[in-house]
Amino acid sequence: MELLSDAFVYLCAAVIAVPIANRLGLGSVLGYLIAGVVIGPVLGIVGSETTEVQHFAEFGVVMMLFLVGLELQPAMLWKMRKQLIGLGGLQVLGTTAVFAGVGVAFGLVWQSAVALGMILALSSTAIVLQTLNEKGWLKTEGGQSSFSVLLTQDIAVIPMLAVLPLLAVGNSGGSHGDSHGAEHGSGHGDGAAHGGEALASLPGWLQAVVILAVIAAIIVAGRHLMRPVFRFIAESHLREIFTATALLLVIGIALLMDFVGLSPALGTFLAGVVLSDSDYRHELESDIEPFKGLLLGLFFLTVGAGIDFNLLFGAPVTIFGLAIGLIVTKFVLLFGLGTIFKLKGADKWLFALGLAQAGEFAFVLFGFALSAGVLEPALLQTLTLVVAISMLLTPALFILYEKVIAPRAVTQSNRPADEIDRKGRIVIAGMGRFGQIVGRLLITSGYDVVILDHDPQTVENLGKVGLKTFYGDATRPDLLHGAGLQDADLFIAALDDRDKQTMVVEHVAKTYPKVRILARARDRHHVYELEQAGAHHAEREVFEGAMTMGRRALIDLGMHPFRARSKAKDFWYHDRAMLDDLRENYNDGGVDKSYIDAMRAHSQTLFEIMRTDHGDEKHERTERGWNPPPKGDATL
Repeated sequence: MELLSDAFVYLCAAVIAVPIANRLGLGSVLGYLIAGVVIGPVLGIVGSETTEVQHFAEFGVVMMLFLVGLELQPAMLWKMRKQLIGLGGLQVLGTTAVFAGVGVAFGLVWQSAVALGMILALSSTAIVLQTLNEKGWLKTEGGQSSFSVLLTQDIAVIPMLAVLPLLAVGNSGGSHGDSHGAEHGSGHGDGAAHGGEALASLPGWLQAVVILAVIAAIIVAGRHLMRPVFRFIAESHLREIFTATALLLVIGIALLMDFVGLSPALGTFLAGVVLSDSDYRHELESDIEPFKGLLLGLFFLTVGAGIDFNLLFGAPVTIFGLAIGLIVTKFVLLFGLGTIFKLKGADKWLFALGLAQAGEFAFVLFGFALSAGVLEPALLQTLTLVVAISMLLTPALFILYEKVIAPRAVTQSNRPADEIDRKGRIVIAGMGRFGQIVGRLLITSGYDVVILDHDPQTVENLGKVGLKTFYGDATRPDLLHGAGLQDADLFIAALDDRDKQTMVVEHVAKTYPKVRILARARDRHHVYELEQAGAHHAEREVFEGAMTMGRRALIDLGMHPFRARSKAKDFWYHDRAMLDDLRENYNDGGVDKSYIDAMRAHSQTLFEIMRTDHGDEKHERTERGWNPPPKGDATL
């Protein structure tokens, strides 16, 4: 029952803390760490058993690296080789060298300093990728560069696991690490501590042959043996057996690698890469992912529970000073790399600030370093606090970027705004996926159009295909005036940023009251905001495309094309009417009960309309639009 009670405590802590941390924008990793702090140092619910639980939970790292390998298809790695080797490789090597130098300067032996540099070179994949996805920054140039570096770091963990035991040679802390090796090694299978005993009696050259043979066997089995095995299991249509097979594969490879004295994580990573182009890759991911997530979560819980708060309260200035120093040092290095690789403006700041913290893998590698005798326990206690605090500060760094730096970086770009040497009846602000379609339609119809966009790459690409676009921030009043808006008939606001879109519409409406304004809206509520700001008409950016897709779906489901068009037309007219009716129930504060009641009533009316068939089949088939138009009729 003691096992069940411990499991209940850990699960309760995770279920309560992690969703709250996610809602606050802290991320799941910090949620687990905070939960561990609460049940450990704060409440004292868990204690001495934490170390044993941590050894078991470290198998989540083995599973994580298997999943990382599944994502790294050889063709994709080859395509990204320049960013991985160049930007990512320089970041890992450069940061390792800098922190190793700092370590030596503070009196560490060079082996410990190198280990410290490798560990602190890593950033938090979990926190950074989650934030980039949530904020929509992953597709930016800064986001893609961050992803490349994180991918390189994930790959670099594998050689780090292999190098750490070698750094124990000649280290003054080695004897201490040896005493912990057998105990700690059972958790992650560190070969330096206990693996490879079966090969100890063999000559060195024969040990190397056996190790190479095992690695070759994993590659050959993954390419040729596991696929028919998975096919046979899949044909049984028993989901639990496929899950058992996936776990058997990971555990079996981990045991095999441990048997020959290598890191289990290295073997499972290699197996993942081999199986990355398998037909069963996604099934393997979905089966292993829950176990990996729970075990890693449990691992981070135990890390939080093991944090020494007496050390933090005893030297708070030192701990926070080291954490801030870590962030500042990595920021400077990353900012320099961003400059070398020609990242500009907000992208460079996003890249440097986003990766400035230490990562969750530091906690794992600290355990390996301790068991190998590379780093002393007293130093690791301090470093664990420093890493955790740097991760806790990461959300604040992203807020600093979003609220302060990004707006200024856009307006203070290195490239000055273009001098606008032409005028037109129409001015378009924004040539993204929406503005390009509108602009091409108007230009090919013979109208003079002045186009503004703040993305240098977009301006350059459009120029290559013959669409003259002027670089500059369309929210700047002087740029709008230079575009000749005072003499224009029509202004089309098509910016991607919702807040900037509303702001520029409001400015144009107040400054140029004679100009008609058409605006791109994100959704129905944004339509109302833009209308209140002064837009004469706002069009939802995906509405018409979704209508076309819906009509196509009805046809593919067997409905006659004319009937599908009639259904789509009924829906279109009702939605337009609903848009007008709900306008009076909408206010700046959002939606209230009257808005929701009106929405519910319109939804019920729509069901009734769509269930009613108009006309008969004969009438439908002879309706105008399904027969050729009369000769000379050019109408659509």
